Amino acid sequence: MENIMTNRLDRGFIKYQKEFEDAAIRVLRSGYYILGKEVEEFEESFASFAGTKYCVGTGNGLDAITLACRAIGIGKGDEVIVQGNTFIASVMGITIAGGTPVFAEPDEYFALDPDEIEKKITDKTKAVMVVHLYGQTAQMDKISEICKRHGLKLIEDCAQAHGAGFYMEGGDKGFKGVGTFGDIGCFSFYPSKNIGAFGDGGAVITDSEEYRDRVRQLRNYGSSVRYHNEEVGINSRLDEMQAALLKVRLEHEEECRLERQQVAAFYDSAIKNPLITLPKRRKDATHVFHQYVIRCERRDELADFLKGKGVGTIIHYPIPPHLSKAYEYLGVKKGSLPFTERLATEVLSIPMYTGITNEEVRRVADALNAFK
Repeated sequence: MENIMTNRLDRGFIKYQKEFEDAAIRVLRSGYYILGKEVEEFEESFASFAGTKYCVGTGNGLDAITLACRAIGIGKGDEVIVQGNTFIASVMGITIAGGTPVFAEPDEYFALDPDEIEKKITDKTKAVMVVHLYGQTAQMDKISEICKRHGLKLIEDCAQAHGAGFYMEGGDKGFKGVGTFGDIGCFSFYPSKNIGAFGDGGAVITDSEEYRDRVRQLRNYGSSVRYHNEEVGINSRLDEMQAALLKVRLEHEEECRLERQQVAAFYDSAIKNPLITLPKRRKDATHVFHQYVIRCERRDELADFLKGKGVGTIIHYPIPPHLSKAYEYLGVKKGSLPFTERLATEVLSIPMYTGITNEEVRRVADALNAFK
C-alpha cells in the first residue's frame, strides 16, 4: 500500500494539467519573461481576489515581507510586535529591513493573541505583524482596533491564508479578506501554498498608492525608471512564467479551498483519539487549511507511529524563531514564551493537499485513532 505523503504537489498539477501547460507554452512563445503582461494581469486579478486596490508581485514571500516593512518605514530602532510561533521568514523580513522583532504569545488558535500585544508596546514600537498561521484568520477586529488606538502600522503575513477572512461585524456583513485590515499584506506563492507557483513567488497588497509605488521601486533595484536608481533596492520580481501559472491557480482557488475544507471537516468528525487535540475554529473567522495541525503531548511518538502506518507528517515548527541560532543575539531566553515553546513540542501537521483521496483521509484518521 502506497505511503500517504504530508503534501503532494503532483496531484494539484495533474488536476489542471492542460491549463498549466497551455499557460507555460504561451509564455515561452511570447519572448517576454520579466515584468510583462502576465505579471500585470496577475497583479490585477490577485488584487481583485484579495479585495484591495493594488498588488505588486515579488520574487518570494520573504521578500514580500521585507519590502513591505521597508515600504512602511520600518528601520533601525523600530520595534515590530510579532507572534513567537511563526515561521522564521516573518521575523527575517523585519530584521532584514532593519527593525527589531518583539515576540508575543499566540492564542489557542495559533495566531497572535490580541491581549498580549499591549503588554509589548513601548515608545519604540512602530508596527504589529500578524500571521494568519496555517490558514485561519487572526482576531482582526481586536488587533485592528489596538493598532489604530496606539497609532501603529499593521502588517499582515498572509503566506498561508489565501482566500481566508474575518467577519468584522459578525454574520455575512463586514467580511474582509486577509491582507486588507492593515496597511499592507504579504503573500507567498511557494509551491506548497494553497495558491502555489511552480517555483518561488510572492506578492504585496495594499490600498496605498504610496506603498505600492515604493514596493515596485524597491523590488526592481530601487528603480522606477530604467537605469535611474533612486535608492538601494533588490531584485525581487515575480516572473512571467510564474504569473501565468498562478493565474490558473487563482481561477481554481475556490474549488481547491472547498476541497481542503471538506477534508478538514472529515478529520474533525473522524478523529476521536482523546490523546489528540484537533485545531480550534475561531468565531467570525474563516479557515482555508493550508495545514491541518493537531496537538499531542507525545507528538514525537505519534509521528513515529504514523510513519510506521505509512502516514507522513511534518512539524510546523519545531524551533521557535526566538530560540533559533539566527536570533540568539536578541537575548530572548528559553522560558520567556512558554505557550509558544509548548506548541513547538506538540504541533503536528497531517496530510492535507489538493487531490488527496477519500481513502487516504480515512487511512489517516484510522491511524490517528489507533495510537495509544
